[in-house]
Amino acid sequence: MRPDDWHLTDDVHDFLARAGDFLRSRPTLHNTPLTTIERLRTRGAHAFGPGASLFGHLETAGEVRAVCYRLPTRSLTLTPLLPEHADTLAAHLAGLGHTLSGVIADHDTAAAFAEAWQRHAAGVTAVAHWRGRLHRLGTLTPPEPRPEGSGRAVGRQDHAQLVRFCSEFVADVGEAPSMDADAWAVSRFADKHFTFWQTPDGTPVSMAGSTSMVGGMIRVDPVYTPAHLRGRGYAGAVTVEVSRAALDAGATDAVLFTNPENVTSNALYQRIGYVPVADFTGYRFTPAERPSGVTA
Repeated sequence: MRPDDWHLTDDVHDFLARAGDFLRSRPTLHNTPLTTIERLRTRGAHAFGPGASLFGHLETAGEVRAVCYRLPTRSLTLTPLLPEHADTLAAHLAGLGHTLSGVIADHDTAAAFAEAWQRHAAGVTAVAHWRGRLHRLGTLTPPEPRPEGSGRAVGRQDHAQLVRFCSEFVADVGEAPSMDADAWAVSRFADKHFTFWQTPDGTPVSMAGSTSMVGGMIRVDPVYTPAHLRGRGYAGAVTVEVSRAALDAGATDAVLFTNPENVTSNALYQRIGYVPVADFTGYRFTPAERPSGVTA
């Protein structure tokens, strides 16, 4: 396979004109590229911070087979690839002098690209730092017994509470940077739609967010209940509320990611109808340590 089978561009509109149909053809597996690129399309080139983004698609026999994109963070995201395609892309990017901070993809693709990048980008070490399990909604099954209370859409009057919940969520899962009111507008939460589960007296006790619908797909993210309120069914109830609203709005695919090692959350989402689809892995790339006394 020739390197030029991968077509690269920094123009998101040109990229979507060529690869948009491919992305929409598998909305579950492509959920992250769909939502990320939609944010770039609607909010502009700096939606993820200063710096250039790069987009690519693999085309064979006139048909798009895979896509990739690199955000200003220098992290690369890939749709599923064969190992030989991952190797060709790594060689092509390295040959053009591109730098990468990491890669995220389904587990096999991420592992293949990480191995290839270490071969083609001299002096780089790849370390797995994130794992996620993708689920797709099958038959929505509300939890029994249903906790007391009800779901309601989050409004402007709830913004301070929403920021607190998102800040606690970020700290709970170890995301960076930390979340506060000043950082809200540029955070990954700003474009999402949120629902609270509230007790009968109107006190919010859990939240769930969702992306806007793209290609018939919404992703539920994040779901959060404060630690002292867990185990009461609130997370399942609010996730059902968001999922049902998506179906009522015409969504064909409702998806979410879980930590594969969190037995409790995986069991919860499966009980309400979410079915595991694939495992994803993120690798971080760092320069290999030089022996003591060796300089560049």
